[in-house]
Amino acid sequence: MTTDLRPRVIHFVTGGFSGGATQVAIALVNAAREGGRMETLLVLRRKRRTDPARIEELRATGVPVAVVPGWSHAATVVALARLCRRWGADVLVAHGFSEHLWGRYAGLLAGVPALVHVEHNTRERYTGWRRAQTRWLARRTARIVGCSEGVRQVLLGMGMPPERTLAISNGIRVAPFVDAPSRPVASRERGIVMVARFSRQKDHATLVRAVALLRGRGLHPPLLFAGAGKPMHVRPVERLVEELGLAGQVHFLGLHRGVPDLLMGHRIGVLSTHYEGMPLALIEAMAAGCAVVGTAVPGVREVIRDGEDGLLVPENDAPALADALERLLRDDAVAARLGAAAHARALSHFSRERMHADYERMLLDVAAEARARVSAA
Repeated sequence: MTTDLRPRVIHFVTGGFSGGATQVAIALVNAAREGGRMETLLVLRRKRRTDPARIEELRATGVPVAVVPGWSHAATVVALARLCRRWGADVLVAHGFSEHLWGRYAGLLAGVPALVHVEHNTRERYTGWRRAQTRWLARRTARIVGCSEGVRQVLLGMGMPPERTLAISNGIRVAPFVDAPSRPVASRERGIVMVARFSRQKDHATLVRAVALLRGRGLHPPLLFAGAGKPMHVRPVERLVEELGLAGQVHFLGLHRGVPDLLMGHRIGVLSTHYEGMPLALIEAMAAGCAVVGTAVPGVREVIRDGEDGLLVPENDAPALADALERLLRDDAVAARLGAAAHARALSHFSRERMHADYERMLLDVAAEARARVSAA
């Protein structure tokens, strides 16, 4: 352990960049740099889709970042353990499945004084063996964090220790959205935006079917999908759009670098999904002042208060989603009220600053506990 009073904290996460775990880890490292109470290092596990340009962008903005190999679990663990020793980590925060396994194994191998596991979803690909590993590692982990209360409940159901398992909600940078109130909902494009990667988790198809139903009600809003994904997930949605005759109405934007302006230029933000941890894209839509609609699954239910700052619809229910969209497209007053409430809630409850303050408090406590153990030994 270092003698510097500021703990040295590594955030270890996948280098895929498409999921929320990586974005949260980057945000925490950046916030810690600004706060000055901890030294932080972002460590990415290289994936086949890791974009070297994204890594260089991070470095160009001053983010301290290292990359460890991902071609095998053993290679990841050995390389990360060496890095932990060389850098003198006091705390290792391992984000997401399955990185939280390999990260904590590396931390144990390197003798890192304190380990933290952050779970970012309510549904992961846990086999019986990996669940057993997670329980074994939990006994050697200082804190286990769910990115929402829904995730925390899943962790408790897996047998995680209640006294060390807590919820810290995700947060976003709110600065890009502060001007949202100056763009009234009634003056925006009467369009629908869904920002989400194409994957098994997300339910783009139900949203496409809902938009098709709207045609029978005399409504033809443009639908914009912002997000990339593997062809195996994108092509079925493209085929569905063709089959339903929506080719001129649905637009596939791919990875979009101007999400705040895109959202603030449109009336409705949607997250149609099968499961979530705490969705950053939905929070951004709220911050943008969109009237939002989300699937009523854990994680989403903690973000949207139905009828107060957005609308919730049942999972995989195109008619219910079409009803919600029709209401927001036809009723300017309702859309404006929900959009304003969504903006206020996102800024007050889901800011990066609030998230960082909660993590900082937890990490400083963990580091102090580790120092006390070392002093008592």
